[in-house]
Amino acid sequence: MKIIKKILIALLFTLVLIQFYRPEKNDADYRDVAAFEAETKPSEDVAAILKAQCYDCHSNKTAYPWYAEIAPISFWIGHHIEEGNEHFNVSKWNAYNDKKKDHKLDELIEEVEEGEMPLNSYTWMHGAITKEEKEALITWAKKARESYNVK
Repeated sequence: MKIIKKILIALLFTLVLIQFYRPEKNDADYRDVAAFEAETKPSEDVAAILKAQCYDCHSNKTAYPWYAEIAPISFWIGHHIEEGNEHFNVSKWNAYNDKKKDHKLDELIEEVEEGEMPLNSYTWMHGAITKEEKEALITWAKKARESYNVK
């Protein structure tokens, strides 16, 4: 029993200590996505879906919920954001060439069609994307891809 008590005290101490170490946050402005939206021309409805379901992990601006301040959740969220930005970051849209832009939109279509995006762990707290929203995103992304005409 004494060993369990020591382990629990050590775990509590560790939990308190990690509260002082925070992952870096995405704190840019939503204007950071302006180039992406200007070029891909989402409708107001699609832009709202992108803001609500995509930009938190796929731009340099994240709206952090209150529980993102609590470790180890903060590390888990930070990892998701970092990984999301590695795969697709709309804030860096101008840095992509046309072939890469086309490819990123193609990946978006594929991930949404297969139900891989948004992640289940995101939708648990932020709400799931509806069938109509999925269809709107896919239709918009297919139309946006046409302008890149990459062969």
